[in-house]
Amino acid sequence: MAFIASGLTFFSGFGLGTLLLPAFVLFFAVEKAVALTAVVHFLNGVFKLFLIWRHIDRAVVLRFGVPAILGAFGGAELLIWLAGGGTLVTYSLFGRTVEIAPVKLVIGLSLLFFACAEALPRFRKLSFPPRYQPLGGLLSGFFGGLAGMQGALRSAFLIKANLTKEAYVATGAAIAFLIDVSRLTVYSQLILKYQAEFDYALLSAAVAAALAGSILGNRYLRKATMGGIQLVVALMLFGIALGLISGIL
Repeated sequence: MAFIASGLTFFSGFGLGTLLLPAFVLFFAVEKAVALTAVVHFLNGVFKLFLIWRHIDRAVVLRFGVPAILGAFGGAELLIWLAGGGTLVTYSLFGRTVEIAPVKLVIGLSLLFFACAEALPRFRKLSFPPRYQPLGGLLSGFFGGLAGMQGALRSAFLIKANLTKEAYVATGAAIAFLIDVSRLTVYSQLILKYQAEFDYALLSAAVAAALAGSILGNRYLRKATMGGIQLVVALMLFGIALGLISGIL
């Protein structure tokens, strides 16, 4: 999954975290899944920057990246706070006790929103004038810190920044790097708390696959389209979102 996501989304600038998070949620508690996705996203982003850093537009990075850092800290802190929120509702389903926790509810609702954004063409084509870049940075950073969903919003605000294709990819990667560093600073307390429960073999495999996907994307997928994969992503997000909101996952 990491290999496919990284390769297909190399030039779109978003999708790796969107695809990985639902996969990780099937194996880990949602807050752990967000943290692990951030680790893979960060390491893949560093590698991507190594490939294309020469094309970064520093002015856009400053306008978008600084608010994104602040937003990422806020979103990540909210995730940590929600993770300790206990249980909202408990009910029985097919003889199994199901719990709805605040963190599952909030992350589920966030994923539901982004599932709709992925599925509806009107949302996929959404873009904003350059003057709204600071706001875009704040929102992208916040949702990146809270649920790992930073790329789609970032792309919507950068698509009209008059960047070349190479600068668009490189600048997006630089902003993603800033968001990842910021949220991982906060997630570190979560990772340290649950480090004994993490499957490091799975994490290592995901990192290696994502790096291989970046190499593939850099070499062969310059003309790849996202229409089909976005529909698949939307269905995945929708299913995972309903599972989290209902407490089944």
